[in-house]
Amino acid sequence: MRFSFTSEQDEFRTIVRRLLDARSPVSEVRRLMATDAGWDRDAWRKINQELGLTAIHVPEAYGGQGFGYAELAIVLEEMGRGLLCAPFFSTAALATTAILNAGTEAQKQALLPSIAAGDTTATLAFSEDDGGNDAASVAMTATSSGGAWRLDGVKSFVLDGHTADIVVVLARAPGSSGESGLSFFTVAGDAPGLQRRRLKTMDETRKLARLQFNGVEAQLLGEAGTAAAPFARTLQQAAVLLANEMVGGAEKLRQSALDYAKMRMQFGRSIASFQTTKHKAADMLADVELAKSAAYYAAAAVDENDDDMPAVASLAKACAAEAYLQTAIHAIQIHGGIGFTWDNDTHLWFKRAKSSEILFGDANHHRELMLQRWGH
Repeated sequence: MRFSFTSEQDEFRTIVRRLLDARSPVSEVRRLMATDAGWDRDAWRKINQELGLTAIHVPEAYGGQGFGYAELAIVLEEMGRGLLCAPFFSTAALATTAILNAGTEAQKQALLPSIAAGDTTATLAFSEDDGGNDAASVAMTATSSGGAWRLDGVKSFVLDGHTADIVVVLARAPGSSGESGLSFFTVAGDAPGLQRRRLKTMDETRKLARLQFNGVEAQLLGEAGTAAAPFARTLQQAAVLLANEMVGGAEKLRQSALDYAKMRMQFGRSIASFQTTKHKAADMLADVELAKSAAYYAAAAVDENDDDMPAVASLAKACAAEAYLQTAIHAIQIHGGIGFTWDNDTHLWFKRAKSSEILFGDANHHRELMLQRWGH
């Protein structure tokens, strides 16, 4: 397993960062987060036309570029750094991964090319009103009648669920419980009987939605009753990708706080020379670098199908969640009074840090999962 990036991967990171710096400055982030959609479809198409980012880990047989999760993690780290407002995580990290894990060959051929081309956005709907992330919490029912499937129930906290063209839905057969009877389905975003409502959230840069299904016609994804294992793997991979996104945001905050400390003068000298500021800078550096190591290792574990990947995924998510939030706290404190104002940009990353901390389970949840997966 590699512990460093190749020269090609470093060059790829440079290209992605340059693109995002040009396409997603903070002024554009503020503009888009104030809209209902939270993103711009024309800008989304341009990003995908220039670098084909949604195609990164899609196999070439399905119109993708055929790279691995390490390259996808690089893209997400840079997007976390730039706080890109786009349905990339929901489309590439969640829906595409679920289709790759659960879909049949014919379904992959039908669904993935348009997603890889950037023409179709998608998301994964698995949580419900209780916010559960496990198979046992799924209450939505899928009923088969005459060869057709109908979905009834609610999915909540769905990333970009109010705008997605395709929704991959996790549901169960009536009367089943636990991990039994779970199946994946695909539903058109404008399907009759589907009501979509955007939720009010603290982090306006990442939109969430509540979806109400009332006899919505759906297409089975994969084989009926076999979604438990693909769902578990999809969430593990998503946790790894989210960890990489979070370390990108944490590194951005760390650097911005250090730049401000060097510039800010107090009592005739830079506040970067004060011992308390030095301590905070050292703590941030240690936290972020350790979180990076865990996130990068987890991405490599996914690519190599390592047996420890489930445990490493939880380790990376727990480490990155705490490092990102603590770095955000330090960054605001170093900025002083201005760090608490709307005009200062620090709060945008702080809110993303807080929302990402609990997305797919908080640090305590993942530490417990890590111990269970390692047999403790």
